[in-house]
Amino acid sequence: MSIHSNQNSIDEQSRSDYVTESGIPIKPYYTPSDIAQEDSTLLGQPGEYPYTRGIHPNMYRSRTWTIRQLAGFATPEDTNQRFRLLLEQGATGINCVFDFPTNRGYDSNHPFAEGDVGQGGVAIDTLDDMLALFEGIPLNQTSVSLVLSHPVAAGVIFAMFLAAAQRRGYSLNDLQGTLQNDFMMETVILTAPNTLQPSFSFKLSMDVVEFCTRHVPKWNPISFTGYNYREAGANAVQEAALVIANALETSNDMICRGCEIDQFAPRLSSFFSSDNDFFEEIAKFRAARRIYSRLFQERFQPNNPRSSMLRFHVQTSGSALTAQQPLNNVIRSSFHSLAAVLGGAQSLHVSAYDEAICIPTEASAITALRTQQILLLETGVTKTVDPLGGSYYVESLTKAMEEKIEEYLLQIEKLGGLVKAVEQGWVHNELIQTSYERERAISQGKRKVVGVNCFTESAPIEVGTFKVPETLSKQTAKIEKNAHSRNQTQVTHAIAQLRAAVQHNENTIPFLIEAVKAGATVGECSNVFRELHGGWHQPLF
Repeated sequence: MSIHSNQNSIDEQSRSDYVTESGIPIKPYYTPSDIAQEDSTLLGQPGEYPYTRGIHPNMYRSRTWTIRQLAGFATPEDTNQRFRLLLEQGATGINCVFDFPTNRGYDSNHPFAEGDVGQGGVAIDTLDDMLALFEGIPLNQTSVSLVLSHPVAAGVIFAMFLAAAQRRGYSLNDLQGTLQNDFMMETVILTAPNTLQPSFSFKLSMDVVEFCTRHVPKWNPISFTGYNYREAGANAVQEAALVIANALETSNDMICRGCEIDQFAPRLSSFFSSDNDFFEEIAKFRAARRIYSRLFQERFQPNNPRSSMLRFHVQTSGSALTAQQPLNNVIRSSFHSLAAVLGGAQSLHVSAYDEAICIPTEASAITALRTQQILLLETGVTKTVDPLGGSYYVESLTKAMEEKIEEYLLQIEKLGGLVKAVEQGWVHNELIQTSYERERAISQGKRKVVGVNCFTESAPIEVGTFKVPETLSKQTAKIEKNAHSRNQTQVTHAIAQLRAAVQHNENTIPFLIEAVKAGATVGECSNVFRELHGGWHQPLF
């Protein structure tokens, strides 16, 4: 009975229309006639405009991707141990995720934080927490990614990171890494009570970009979070278009702030998902690089070639992972990571097989790390640049993706740019509609998910789950200790200075650094932003 039902599901799939997940039709096979003469010109050479084949001439032959596994849970001390484990086992960068209260700019003892402290990320409340988070880790030798979803707190956490580094004796010139810092995370993806107005959320993001441009030269001050757009429902076309639209909006604002394109553009970075449709994902990366470089050349005329290079980190899809038959996720993440590498990623996180169930255990985290190492050392994919370049199918699909991304960018520009598109609710509506259509296709069986709507008849395999250590009482005690040890007069003055900076439209980062050095908490700093520019609600259609 089960054999016949599963065979029928395969037959139904074979009779369905052949299209990519973004709706691009797929032909039975491809020939040279599917690649126009101009496509050969667009292919170019690796490391040369328009960077279709990658941003470095020799790609992974001379410079491998950064192995940057995500970690963060419970207290800073707990997460520090996981960082050390991953680095000892061969990770080459740190990728720190913060809990939901920290992301939203609330202290662990706030009523909104109850039940979420240390869950899904590390809890950070004070400068002492940041010092504990990176205890024993050489910040002048380790590239650090700070995954902050909301600009209401991104600048605060970044200020704490800078202050902690300075207290440890590092110069701002020594620090290298990335801050996520995408205003769309505050206003579209993970909205919360008293959400910031989109224009002000964008302004806070740009404060970080401007400050880093002038004072932290090796730091990537923003990462346009295509991965999170994808997790919220976007398809590959929407993901790439929203990333590029965000980069264009950022560049326009920075130029208005008096910066030249070559001062900041080489440090703009992006963060993509790698999902199930293997060839479409590869084509997405290649097409996005090509469009990005062309638009930056046309609109900003940079002199530095790096200013028009799209550099990106990839995380293998979390939403594609299933709680049912979780060991299948090892296979899914392996193909996702292979697509990322064949697409030319600069940095990679492989999602662990149990991420649909819990925070990764040490065993699943190491398995995900080993997936990257096997891909790097055993498969041979690094021996030549862009091994799929010239494929009739891949080049045709890259061109089709390019055309659809450009069409989507045009829609955003007609609305007045990305910030206005967010303010009008257009982006929200787009993601909701795409997400609904995907879930409907799964529930109707039109989109197959192994173990969920087909091949479900198997004995369940038990996997160990991770239990987050008790965190709330520990963080609350730290906040109380901080309150008693700090000079309250200095804190009050620093918060007043921050408020005045916001009211006078000044860059907030220098004032945030002084506030956290005085002992102000994440919540106290973030409250200034909410009180002055909060209260926005999504204008859903």
